[in-house]
Amino acid sequence: MLRLLTGAALVTLAVPAQADPLADALATADPVAVTAVLEAGGDANAVLMYGESPLARAIETQDPALVAVLLQHGAEPNVVDAEGLSPLSLACERGSARIVRQLLDARADARKAGPDGATPLAICARYSSAAVVEQMLHKGARADAADARGQTPLMWAASAGNIDAIAALLKAGAKANRVTREGFTPLFFAIASGSADATRVLLDAGADTTHRGPENTSALQLALYQKNWRAAQMLAARGFDLAERDRNGEQPLHVAAASGDIALLDALLSKGADVNGLTGPSRITWVTEANFGVAPPPVPPTPPLLMAAQAGQVEAMKLLVARGADPRFVAENGVNVVLAAASGRSADALQAALALAPDANVADARGTTPLHLVLGGGMHDQLGAMLRVLAAHHARPDLANARGTTPAQMAQGGLATVKAVYDQVFGQTGAPVLANARP
Repeated sequence: MLRLLTGAALVTLAVPAQADPLADALATADPVAVTAVLEAGGDANAVLMYGESPLARAIETQDPALVAVLLQHGAEPNVVDAEGLSPLSLACERGSARIVRQLLDARADARKAGPDGATPLAICARYSSAAVVEQMLHKGARADAADARGQTPLMWAASAGNIDAIAALLKAGAKANRVTREGFTPLFFAIASGSADATRVLLDAGADTTHRGPENTSALQLALYQKNWRAAQMLAARGFDLAERDRNGEQPLHVAAASGDIALLDALLSKGADVNGLTGPSRITWVTEANFGVAPPPVPPTPPLLMAAQAGQVEAMKLLVARGADPRFVAENGVNVVLAAASGRSADALQAALALAPDANVADARGTTPLHLVLGGGMHDQLGAMLRVLAAHHARPDLANARGTTPAQMAQGGLATVKAVYDQVFGQTGAPVLANARP
């Protein structure tokens, strides 16, 4: 923009931006067009818009032919962009093994770290193949070079579950038990990746299963937090304390019961997990700020069977009972297996719970019955089926809870969609139903 002062007026004139033939040619992603510009005197190392180099722009296209043209015309493979990222690091992040090899053959520095200390090897270990990792190691990249957070290439590979890259780095001498400043090891990264195979490779390489991460978290607890059930199954076989409670106050068997993973449940029970073990206080102090959330409410001691029932895991319920779970257990707040199932969203689990404890009108300490809970759960695809299960077991819609509210009144005053489903099963609730005192 050009500004001119004429008298008392300020006049702004639009001036077209100067054309950049090389940038325009790169935008076409046509190697022939780029070659023509370079042979006409274009600079292969010119600084483009936003501090980007022509080589970086070519790498973004993921076209090896375009990269080759620039390298042949003198593009510097080690120039960094405005953010301090080298072409090799960018190529590793974009994932083209062929382009990475082109840059390495052009003497790109495999040890040149970015502003955060992350080396090209680390980035390639996450995004590229084992062959590329091996080539970078051959070019002098250090297998254990740590970034600013203490993360090594092995950790980067583990975080992506890149099994072949993990194996290549271990073969090159990467340490399996390095620890970041935050307390994470390669094994923890593998578990968090969700890859059971990556976890297995590191375990076979001697990963320390006794290491504790942040909040004193064990490897098994991390696998359960991450829902990496196969990794948890492998770890359970290695002698963890199955009575230890996690940050939620749950033992491993509680988490497995809620997950419904039968193989994990069986593995934990076979290792001696207490089928009637109870949840307890969290072993960490929850720190919250005003208006930014609250700590989880205290939960009365609860066995795995009730966790499975609430989660709708019928097969888990059957396995737990077959292995000795007590179907008559009642928690301190009066919740039993039927009430636990009624607070979930599975008609099959509710049916299974009533087979274990056949009372559809059982109430907790606040007078809440299964019918109260099902109606209070709102509209969902299991609502009608759950109501039919309760109706078949003679659930009463006129029993009041501690607030004096009956299920019929809840249906009448609640969502129209819920009322419509309720009416189909229990009949019309056009007029309020008076509460009857419980026997």
